[in-house]
Amino acid sequence: MSIEGISSDSSEAILGDYDLIIIGAGPAGMAAGIYAKRAGLEAVVLEKGVPGGQVLTSPNIENYPGFPEVAGMKLMEQMADHAKRYIEIKEGEEVVRVRSSEKFEVFTNAGKYTTKAIILTTGSTHRKLDVPGEEPLVGRGVSYCATCDGFFFKGKEVIVVGGGNTALTDALYLHSIGAKVSMVHRRDSFRADMHLQETVRGHQIPVAWDTVVEEVKGEETVSSVILRNLKTGATSARAVSGVFIAVGEIPSSQLAAELGLEIDPGGFVAVDKSFRTNVPFVYAAGDVAGGIRQIVAAVHGGAAAALSCFEDLMKPYYSRLP
Repeated sequence: MSIEGISSDSSEAILGDYDLIIIGAGPAGMAAGIYAKRAGLEAVVLEKGVPGGQVLTSPNIENYPGFPEVAGMKLMEQMADHAKRYIEIKEGEEVVRVRSSEKFEVFTNAGKYTTKAIILTTGSTHRKLDVPGEEPLVGRGVSYCATCDGFFFKGKEVIVVGGGNTALTDALYLHSIGAKVSMVHRRDSFRADMHLQETVRGHQIPVAWDTVVEEVKGEETVSSVILRNLKTGATSARAVSGVFIAVGEIPSSQLAAELGLEIDPGGFVAVDKSFRTNVPFVYAAGDVAGGIRQIVAAVHGGAAAALSCFEDLMKPYYSRLP
């Protein structure tokens, strides 16, 4: 049997045998690599593209400690240079399958590896509106992260699209920093937690109910959106400088499912406070594990997962459970 030309025969030649394989080279994966190697583990990072993950698309970052202002690509280049001082990052090597045997078997587009442990740092992707103007204006007024980019919109007209916890939290954050924020939601009620709904009402944040964004307009930056009311069919233009889209994340959890990991209703891998999963010697960190979608949180998760892995390989945590 083969998958995309990769043999899954257990007798296939092994490209490498490791204590730990880290899948994904975003901030979580690179931090995990640094901590794993400093702990003395034989480890490698497998990355289907280039190191950096979604951060590469962030035009400017101002909330990562030690870097008052830095482009996402620049920050990830520096993080990758640092990580490569310790650990090999195999770029362009996509993991297409994993399975548990005497050791974990990891199949890539280059061949097969074996390992005692795995850390999944495969990230997630933003769910998009898929409307005209959205993609060309990402980073120029279209954003999927209010806490990353909201600072640049103080005093400016912006909209938040969505009706869940993230959307309402984003709207409240933007309101708190002085943006002139309103919300656009395709239904006639929010699905967010009631305390968030009450807080949004208390701050008198306007909401366009039963409304969707039909188009994002702008040349160099966002200048307006076209809105359509789903009940009446009427369309209208609204001048805005920012469009914050919070309609969900799509976690890259296919490999997690293959390993039998517990996955929450949103598709994120369930982990404990030490970033252990329900499967011994498998860990997850960064966006694939949900939580706060921030670089600093991903770095923390990757480091903690690597240290948990080291502890378990020395004296398995799972064997100490009652």
